[in-house]
Amino acid sequence: MKKNTKLVAVGRKSQYTKGVVNPVVQRASTVVFDSVADMQEAISERGKRTLFYGRRGTNTHFALQDAIMELENGAGCALYPSGAAAISQALLSFLKTGDHLLMVDTAYEPTRDFCDKILSGLGITTTYYDPLIGADIESLIQDNTKVLFLESPGSITMEVQDVPSLVKVAKAKGLITMLDNTYGNGWHYRPLEHGVDISIQAATKYIVGHSDVMMGVAVANETLWPTLRENSYLLGQCTSADDAYLALRGLRTMPVRLQQHEKSALQVANWLAGHPLVDHVRHPALKSCPGHEFFKRDFSGSNGLFSVVMKQGHRKAINRFLDSLHHFKMGFSWGGFESLVTANASMAPLRSTTGWQHGPVIRLHIGLEDVEDLIADLEQALKVYQESL
Repeated sequence: MKKNTKLVAVGRKSQYTKGVVNPVVQRASTVVFDSVADMQEAISERGKRTLFYGRRGTNTHFALQDAIMELENGAGCALYPSGAAAISQALLSFLKTGDHLLMVDTAYEPTRDFCDKILSGLGITTTYYDPLIGADIESLIQDNTKVLFLESPGSITMEVQDVPSLVKVAKAKGLITMLDNTYGNGWHYRPLEHGVDISIQAATKYIVGHSDVMMGVAVANETLWPTLRENSYLLGQCTSADDAYLALRGLRTMPVRLQQHEKSALQVANWLAGHPLVDHVRHPALKSCPGHEFFKRDFSGSNGLFSVVMKQGHRKAINRFLDSLHHFKMGFSWGGFESLVTANASMAPLRSTTGWQHGPVIRLHIGLEDVEDLIADLEQALKVYQESL
């Protein structure tokens, strides 16, 4: 089957759909059994997407897990109440006191906070590394290093990592590799096919696609799946059947939505690249983005998210710019049908090793509005920005 056909078909076994198009919403805490033999069988099969107890999942959850496993080409998929939960749980599943973690310096801010505020308290140390370090990551590996964590493209500043080079070194040193694949979404990029052990997504973003569900997913290879599955269960990670249903519904239209997000975002990004106030645009599909060559090599497409680096600016100008926008709403998520904007006067507070020598950064998510309206909105807001300098 072609990719589009497969995404329509996955997770729709008759045991999940019960004769209708979509998997039914099966809500349950307690699963009851007709005999001791049935209960014992459920106990023995509880790790294999079998009805056992609500926290292990229902048929609605199993349908979503099947679909995400197919999307990411993994051996198993764990569901979480948010992307941050998926990241923290994956790390906790494979790190213990005395271990060392290599974390990309451009990681999602809550990931950084988790390392600095939670893992440090558990006696787990973190070293932040330059996302463009490539094979030189070997110089940072310690005797107690257990996990190499990647996020590609990086949060806000969008650096694309040379994943195969990093994974090659990690495997040679016996490290577990994890990658935040929310941008790549499993449609445009499949980390496990590049040797990564665990691919993590905030399904809140493009999988759900409608800004109304919080969810995280982690897909592991065959070796690590049993550990990730059991540790996630022991720490009480689960999602609702209703949210699983909405994620499945969003998944069916994800390729079509991504196509429009990509087309509109590139149009806006190219327009901004020529604006006199803009230093450069950090869209992975453009040459001006660090690591663009790796994006071109490894990804099959982009989406609606990119950042703009301004030549100059300050907090007052940024605030006036944000307040003057009409179609772009201020918000910390992305991946929905609506356009969003956030801005940082400096990235320096969110960097440990790479620093930041550029101007303010404006991150945009280009939604499904008419692109001419979005460009006009940005144009008038940039005039306000310039007047404030």
